Amino acid sequence: MRRLNEIVVSCAITGAIHTPSMSDYLPVTPEELISEGVAAAGAGASIIHIHVRDPETGKPTSDLDLFRKVAAGIKAETDAIVQPTTGGGMTMSIEERMAVVPELEPEMASCNMGSMNFGLYPMSEEIEEFKYEWEEPYLNETWDHIFTNTFKSLRTAFSMFDEHDTVPELECYDISHLYNAKHFVETGRLNTPIHLQFVLGIHGGIAADQYHLQHMVDTAERLFGEDASWSVVGAGRMQFPFGTQAAAMGGNARVGLEDNLYLERGVLAESNAEQVERITRLAWEIAGREPASPEQVREFLGLKGQKAVDF
Repeated sequence: MRRLNEIVVSCAITGAIHTPSMSDYLPVTPEELISEGVAAAGAGASIIHIHVRDPETGKPTSDLDLFRKVAAGIKAETDAIVQPTTGGGMTMSIEERMAVVPELEPEMASCNMGSMNFGLYPMSEEIEEFKYEWEEPYLNETWDHIFTNTFKSLRTAFSMFDEHDTVPELECYDISHLYNAKHFVETGRLNTPIHLQFVLGIHGGIAADQYHLQHMVDTAERLFGEDASWSVVGAGRMQFPFGTQAAAMGGNARVGLEDNLYLERGVLAESNAEQVERITRLAWEIAGREPASPEQVREFLGLKGQKAVDF
């Protein structure tokens, strides 16, 4: 598959999985998100993946004004690629989740490649006391929730990405999602080269196991060859092991408090930048790879460039 000598480091700064009761360091307000994104870029992240939250309660939201404020704030202080989510939160409709693409017309946005069970409910058992009333129901309702990404919605999404010159990052939570991507490539709905993000360790998706990561890479190589590049998300404690494995294999890595709240066993990360600093150090020590600059990543992924974006 396609690769750079340098490693592309993405940082997902808040997400929609963790709730405020899980860590006092989880950024919530636009000001916190901007500060975290800028610091992560300064530490070596070339892509800043953003969700937004209600500033008062920390609940994930699809508020486009908040997306614009955060994206513009990060763009104003860095040259990083600002990558909004279209995954959103568990309770959001597909229309809500996708609205950020025509609204912001970003260089790049995430795109989830298949419907799946997405179980957050086990995490509620680990919290003794919740800060906000919404948190426990939000987690527990995933007992009976399907994260919906149908073929019809994906077809619509790819048309929308094309219309606004936004490159999708294809979030693949299982092997089947790679075959979904292949289907859309073969039918001409998805342009190559593509960029794949392997997400391992979500309850309902493929497990966080090094053999599964190798299987994902081997399958993608067979399906796409030089028409694809890849990165990996290791949920929870597998964040740094998988990031290091990806660096050694010629792939790329995502870190951030969306995926993992810890810096090491029992020690909460106090910032996203701490995680970026760690993975860039590991990538250099293990594989001799420096972090790619935003401009290198733009050229590698064929992005339209920051100047073409008006947040």
